[in-house]
Amino acid sequence: MSKHIALLMGGWSPEREVSLSSGRECVKALADHGYRVTAIDVGRDLPALLRGLDPRPDAIFNALHGVGGEDGTIQALFEMLAIPYTHSGVLASALAMHKPTAKMLFRAAGLPVAEDVVAAADELARCDPLPAPFVVKPVNQGSSVGVRIVRVGDNSWREEVLGWRFGRQIMVERFIPGRELTVAVIGERALGVCEIVPRGSFYDYTAKYAEGGSAHLVPAPIPPRIYERALDIALRAHRCLGCRGVSRADLRYDDTPEGGGRLYLLEVNTQPGMTPTSLVPDIARHAGIGFDELVVWIVENAACEG
Repeated sequence: MSKHIALLMGGWSPEREVSLSSGRECVKALADHGYRVTAIDVGRDLPALLRGLDPRPDAIFNALHGVGGEDGTIQALFEMLAIPYTHSGVLASALAMHKPTAKMLFRAAGLPVAEDVVAAADELARCDPLPAPFVVKPVNQGSSVGVRIVRVGDNSWREEVLGWRFGRQIMVERFIPGRELTVAVIGERALGVCEIVPRGSFYDYTAKYAEGGSAHLVPAPIPPRIYERALDIALRAHRCLGCRGVSRADLRYDDTPEGGGRLYLLEVNTQPGMTPTSLVPDIARHAGIGFDELVVWIVENAACEG
């Protein structure tokens, strides 16, 4: 009998639409390969979710993104139910999603990260916490939700930050010039490095998900030494947080004359997007792993940690 997979998508975070898109692609891939798939649009109704998981599936494919689905919250439910699930476990998911905590661990592991300050909105509205340019971002969102680059002479952000709606704390990080890189990790293997070239001023939500919003250059056209270093940083970050399955590390490569060719680790995404414009499928494809093969690998490596 074919395996029964419950695929969870949607959720209530700002990344809901991205999750639905990821979910639809993965449902099709699994169904095409003979799995029995129950797609569940997850909301804040726990009894409804539990009914959706009855009869008990063989595994859960977690295609949720953002708060509630990627931060250890729903992973804890899977552990309580003892149903194998895809991607990282409770602790790794929570650590990766909370950027200040993840960066603290990265620093302790000797991984290169940018200087940052975490403060409340009213504090940040009074003065610039770092010399401009700097990046303002939520401490626990993905997909560049809420991210803002503040340039020299831009004071409008202080009023904007008073209307902040992404939690009580805000991360302000030194802006790293140069190029946007991302690395896919599958299991214990860093698959490859992709350079992202956004059509707009930076790699924001639109650049990530709108058709034609950015170009993905795989393999990244960077010096071999930098390429290997990026692979090493991504795999070390994956291990540092205790990730499993597939993850994606986002980096900046400062190739400016002042930058010295340094790499900076920005964050690790424990549940990368699986949409038609997503990065991990692009990198996997270049490594000889088709989209369907990638989805099957993910679900066949579902596990519980308890």
